Amino acid sequence: MAFDRDLAERIRELLAGAPDVTEQRMFGGLAFLINGNMAVAASGQGGLLVRVAPEDTDTYVDDERVRPMVMRGREMRGWLHIDPAATRTTNEVDQWVTRGAAYVRSLPAKSPGRRRRSRSTG
Repeated sequence: MAFDRDLAERIRELLAGAPDVTEQRMFGGLAFLINGNMAVAASGQGGLLVRVAPEDTDTYVDDERVRPMVMRGREMRGWLHIDPAATRTTNEVDQWVTRGAAYVRSLPAKSPGRRRRSRSTG
């Protein structure tokens, strides 16, 4: 499944004008990075991937619309998969993008040597 281009455009619009935002294809989707850290992505499996504080993972998980991201069979604390049904409205997308952006802004920026090549948003 390809990522939802309309969802990616909605994310792009929400992050437009924010400093240090770049886009990069990752996980079969389109990721939006802030200071080199992935904040949110239009997932290749549909819906969103959102980064949150690892200790907050259980706060958001409801096992229906919000699940922990699983990579190679392993649950990734601090990463959430948001079902497409939970991204239908602008308000829903805005809330998840805001959460992901706020969390990664609290992290140290990755040094330019550790960043992958990406395209600026804005």
